[in-house]
Amino acid sequence: MSIFGLRAHINEEKNVTFQILGWISFLVAWQIVAFVVNSNAIIPGPIAIVSSLPGLYSQDLLLKNLAFSLRLNLLAYVEAIAVALPIGFILGLYTPIGAFLRGITDSIRYIPLTAVTGIFIAWFGIYFNMKLQFLSFGIFIYLLPIVIERVAEVEDVYVQTAETLGASMWQTIRHVFLPAVLSRISASIIIITAVSWTYIIVAEGVNNEGGIGSMIYRAQRQSRLDKAFACLFVIIVVGMLQDKIFTFIDKKMWKYKYIQQEGNKQ
Repeated sequence: MSIFGLRAHINEEKNVTFQILGWISFLVAWQIVAFVVNSNAIIPGPIAIVSSLPGLYSQDLLLKNLAFSLRLNLLAYVEAIAVALPIGFILGLYTPIGAFLRGITDSIRYIPLTAVTGIFIAWFGIYFNMKLQFLSFGIFIYLLPIVIERVAEVEDVYVQTAETLGASMWQTIRHVFLPAVLSRISASIIIITAVSWTYIIVAEGVNNEGGIGSMIYRAQRQSRLDKAFACLFVIIVVGMLQDKIFTFIDKKMWKYKYIQQEGNKQ
């Protein structure tokens, strides 16, 4: 069997056993290293990290802080999508405007967001609204070029068919562009989930108002790396669950996309 055949077989079977063994091997190796170092202040092992969870729950209000971060995350997504979609459509559909501003929309992705935290503090203060606007902007600058790209990718044959059937401009946007673009950017929105959690940690480091990011900063200041690592693992688990939920919703909303993917595999 060639290496390409082996790769295809593993992908199709979705071999969960290998994934479980990989995690077990990683955690065992980590625990061995932590045992050799023998210092939770340097490398806490998985056992020490798990042991810190009850304290995070009872003393540090883990669930309350996690709910704060999830609320911030979801609200920022809604705001970023609500702004990126209309702007992306305007720039993607009206070619002269899109061409005029294309260099700007492409370049904003390279803004180092951690460097503009002070600007957002000056504009919005140090409380929840600042964190929301900061995170929303972080999602927006990645999402906007993707929306423009997906609008440009809509095949002309569908647009011409709609026009032949007598559809107006708004009907063409509603029935041709909007479904095509939304079904395509949904995968990008799922991918950006991981990026959004990075910026949540940065935002919540400003003013100890709550959130799992604030918990990590407190744990670091107290030299409780076991608690800091536990918070990181909580974020990983929540992020993976969020990814699964978004994917499930995506499959329910855009069933034809996954039917086409299965057909292409066959």
